[in-house]
Amino acid sequence: MTMTVAPRARKVRVLATLGPASSTPEMIATLFQAGADAFRVNMSHGDQASKVAVIEAIRGLEKRFSRPSTILADLQGPKLRVGRFAGGRTVLATGSTFVLDRLREPGDATRVELPHREIFAAIEPGARLLIDDGKLVLRVSDHGPDRIEAIVEVGGAISDNKGLNVPDVVVPMAALTEKDRSDLAFAVEQGVDWIALSFVQRPEDLWEARKLIGGKAALLAKIEKPAAIDRLDEIVEACDGVMVARGDLGVELPPQAVPPLQKRIVEVARRQGRPVVVATQMLESMITSPSPTRAEVSDVATAIYDGADAIMLSAESAAGAWPVESVAMMNAIGVSVEADPAHGDRMHFTVMKPDPTTADALAEAAKSIASTVDVAAIICFTTSGSTARRIARERPSVPILVLTPKAETARRLGLLWGCHAVATRDVQSFEEMVAKAKRIALRQKMAKAGDKVIVMAGVPFKTPGSTNVLHIVRIVGDELKGH
Repeated sequence: MTMTVAPRARKVRVLATLGPASSTPEMIATLFQAGADAFRVNMSHGDQASKVAVIEAIRGLEKRFSRPSTILADLQGPKLRVGRFAGGRTVLATGSTFVLDRLREPGDATRVELPHREIFAAIEPGARLLIDDGKLVLRVSDHGPDRIEAIVEVGGAISDNKGLNVPDVVVPMAALTEKDRSDLAFAVEQGVDWIALSFVQRPEDLWEARKLIGGKAALLAKIEKPAAIDRLDEIVEACDGVMVARGDLGVELPPQAVPPLQKRIVEVARRQGRPVVVATQMLESMITSPSPTRAEVSDVATAIYDGADAIMLSAESAAGAWPVESVAMMNAIGVSVEADPAHGDRMHFTVMKPDPTTADALAEAAKSIASTVDVAAIICFTTSGSTARRIARERPSVPILVLTPKAETARRLGLLWGCHAVATRDVQSFEEMVAKAKRIALRQKMAKAGDKVIVMAGVPFKTPGSTNVLHIVRIVGDELKGH
């Protein structure tokens, strides 16, 4: 049975991570109904075979609910780890000297193997080494080609294969491991819509992934390394979307440094017209509790006020005890914040200057008209999705109905602020375009008889990037009689 689901009552998107608590077709459908607009498949956990059924279940939503589904495959990226210890663990005393070297022998309280030769080449005196998500802090005092000597600034227990973060230098490692290349090929073969790349430090880190994707999916850069901030504008320009990955940022930087960086990343992404996702620990307490803390609700609200395209749930929906409630809470916060009369003004603290193109000028004009004239929606025709991205970049006061002949484009737009995408046959004439826009707006319950809507498109049709028409029309009662 097919159900047509009305557009969301909010413009910010909700991205839910799937995992052991939420991988059945029934639960995925329930999460969608609770408010999930897109789904994250974490390639760090489980094997590829287990992901096939999950991806099929997400795509199954399209027939059931007559809506495009959106899938983001998140690659694990390189993981830096120390070696093993005699007895499996030891304790590092604060103030002691500790050595990381290339020797294969089990470690002790004075040394351990570091199996990443790239770090030896890049490290500098004074740089920090953070172990076990920053629980232990070492400061490099001396180094050579096979040996790093450090002072333990914050000591404690350490055990086999604990994670290592090197926040103060650019580590010359490829962002893609062999596992990532295999997972990327699998994800593209499965037809996912977005590929998220971890460990991005430079725009060059995106090049190999872009080449391997071959245009079959959009590329999202996870900003989780301090080095990425130094070249943020270039990285954002080189990808299709970005994620504020606050987990690793919060390990490698002081916690108080993360909120200003979050705002900066969101602002840069918005200015460049790239969708931006805010992620990690948004409703962390809901992993075990049916309700969030007030501070968590405020955190989510802040991301929405800043104009983020999407807010993400991680373990809350993947492995927590309350996945549906977590999604429903995200949805409720979004609806509440966007109902605030001050929401639009706060979101427009970030000033958008249109590029000197016809399409950008029309997108800005559409936003201005929507705030001046009583219109129900902005409707745009697009093949590549670029027109929708230009309009969404302006954060208009009304919803955006996107009509596209490409199912792939409709799916990718699931992470884009304010967009309700519909895959439909292409139009051949201006008159057909206007008639179809009004008809689908009625069917999708985005407008009613008597409403005005803004229609945007490019003439001649089927020419990507040619947006040059803005048309205001009124819907009359018999529009649904068309085909």
